[in-house]
Amino acid sequence: MPVRRIQPSDVDEVVRLVHALAEYERAPQECHLTSEQLHVSLFGTAPALFGHVAEVDGQVVGYCLWFLSYSTWRGTHGIYMEDLYVDPAQRGSGLGKALMVELAKECVDKGYQRLEWSVLKWNTPAIDFYKSIGAAPLDEWEMHRLTDSALADFAARG
Repeated sequence: MPVRRIQPSDVDEVVRLVHALAEYERAPQECHLTSEQLHVSLFGTAPALFGHVAEVDGQVVGYCLWFLSYSTWRGTHGIYMEDLYVDPAQRGSGLGKALMVELAKECVDKGYQRLEWSVLKWNTPAIDFYKSIGAAPLDEWEMHRLTDSALADFAARG
């Protein structure tokens, strides 16, 4: 099967692909993920991150990482897909779709009512792919983020 749950032996390859995604998204300097960090997040004592990988000929060539979200309006969990990446040489092969189908099945099987993610506005190939599977942009919502010194400064003002 080309798509399966991530295993501890996949961590190094997934970290490599995460760094490739950061390069693709024009922000390699912002990606500091290590194999140790990802291993703890996925397989530590209280994992809150989950993932799937796509394989071709036994080689990990794609991945998605996700975590549970919650909708107070729907009263159920959902899945937030943090990353979806397929090696450029494998794009168009259906692996990205297969990874997303696994997440959709996870939602349906567990009664989750949302599968959500973010995409950079300039990433037209991804946006076109998401539209082709029936996804709709949330035009009325704007994502906000606190990080680095802004996060520390705000916490300190508490």
